[in-house]
Amino acid sequence: MSSVDNEGPERQPGRMGHPSACVVDVPVVETERLILRGHRLDDFASLAAMWADPDVTRFIARAPATAEEAWARLLRYAGHWAMMGYGYWAVEEKAAGRYIADVGFADYRRAIVPALDAPEIGWVLAASVAGRGYATEAVRAALAWSDRNLAARTTCIIAPDHAASLNVARKVGYRPEGTRFYHGTPLVVLARTAIPGRALQGTTSTSTVMWEVPL
Repeated sequence: MSSVDNEGPERQPGRMGHPSACVVDVPVVETERLILRGHRLDDFASLAAMWADPDVTRFIARAPATAEEAWARLLRYAGHWAMMGYGYWAVEEKAAGRYIADVGFADYRRAIVPALDAPEIGWVLAASVAGRGYATEAVRAALAWSDRNLAARTTCIIAPDHAASLNVARKVGYRPEGTRFYHGTPLVVLARTAIPGRALQGTTSTSTVMWEVPL
């Protein structure tokens, strides 16, 4: 006679995985208001809702994401850390303990000519928390980690009309390098090179980096 483990997470038949587990080692970075941590399975609902919001994806995707596309994105985030040693963080608001954004670095091997020559940073923020300076704070924290652990030079691509993201990029030190076409769409290519020995302006002094233990 079998017994039911009432303390375990509820799972759908044929599916495995603990909802709160982060099974890939991802550095945890903290700022005054935010925690950058590895994505977990229980982030999926919030991630899917954010990427399905047309106000969020207006400048960064051809259309809002379906649940299937959001699921593939979540797995890709974990895979990037596992295969490349860097990737995207889930951004959590400390005060509310809620997931509000994605930020990080990637090598998507985009079919863009000429090819990007350095890790590509990206960020996306839930519309409900826009206007609070969270994007700039999260990007600065990610760059502080990158300057120490990844590469001095990083790039990003932004739609010419996406004024908010262009402003964030400018504030953290990115400068335009020209316009390139990606899937027929013109995008501004920007790059930033860290200056050795110079701390990133605006990074909080309380920021820490530690390794999250897989559950």
